[in-house]
Amino acid sequence: MRPSFYDHLHPPTIPAAQARFRYTLGAGGLAVFLTLVVGLTGILVTFYYLPTPEQAANSVQQLTYLVPFGWLMRNLHYWSAQLLILVAALHLLRVVFTGAYLKPRRLNYLLGVSLLVLCLFLDFSGYVLRWDEGVHWALVAGTNLVRSIPLVGEGLYTALVGGGQIGAATLIRFYAWHLFGLTLVLIIIGVWHIFRVRRDGGIAVPPPEARIDLKRISRKELARREGLAMLWATLVLVILAILVPAPLAPGIQEGAASASESSAPWFFLWVQQLLRFGDPFTFGVLIPLGTLLLVALVPYITPQRLSPTELGRWFPQGGRNVQIMVAILGGSIILLTLLALRY
Repeated sequence: MRPSFYDHLHPPTIPAAQARFRYTLGAGGLAVFLTLVVGLTGILVTFYYLPTPEQAANSVQQLTYLVPFGWLMRNLHYWSAQLLILVAALHLLRVVFTGAYLKPRRLNYLLGVSLLVLCLFLDFSGYVLRWDEGVHWALVAGTNLVRSIPLVGEGLYTALVGGGQIGAATLIRFYAWHLFGLTLVLIIIGVWHIFRVRRDGGIAVPPPEARIDLKRISRKELARREGLAMLWATLVLVILAILVPAPLAPGIQEGAASASESSAPWFFLWVQQLLRFGDPFTFGVLIPLGTLLLVALVPYITPQRLSPTELGRWFPQGGRNVQIMVAILGGSIILLTLLALRY
């Protein structure tokens, strides 16, 4: 039988030890599945969304309360986007803590980091499209961070918001970036990332002579496990969509100050907390960019001390310095997020 497209995405067999959920966490496949859910529900939501300052928030409310099952589509879109960030971050941590970032996988590691960044900005742009009081502070503070960059800040701010202040052009630009600019880049890099997984030899495993368990599973068994993971993910999404509605607030009133109770979305709360410490450019731009740079350079700034026998298992001794660095960065982000939630 001629191989199908699915066959090209999966090797005929893979080592059973590295196919277990406790090793992969199912994060890579779940990230792809959640991306598809976000895309499909986003297309359906777009049919009812009106990207104008006067109608944006109202159109979201009409979708939620008047369109049959509109609330379900919007909630599924919202929760799949939130879970996508968590799953993508978990996938990145799994790669770091199992040493699967060294040659020949360094390029694909960078592609994965860039996909996580794109997911964050896609989520933020979608957050802004609500155009209600719940996003007002985050929109003003986020765009002002761009303005704080020396020399080029004003020009970048004007290009981002479409003028000297936030208005109708801002909404249109975020709408265009959300639907086309960021989405197209995500699709291109995502396909490249999946392609590189196969090109780089699949999941990182030790050489055959160093394996204790030589058992392998077929691509059919792998497909069964992937399908089961998708079913569980669908169940979680539906339960969240039914029990926990996506945020909704009154529309932004032109010329009104941002509501005092509004804040950044949860994935940028750590940046919001950093802003309490001082200069916006230092704490809101330089430190987050420095954190991203450290994570991106993990395969390059640390010595390649991992032996082939250490591949395919958690916390290999040769990658201890990288593990400590990423753990400190991740722990700091979590701590800052928790501090921000107290205010």
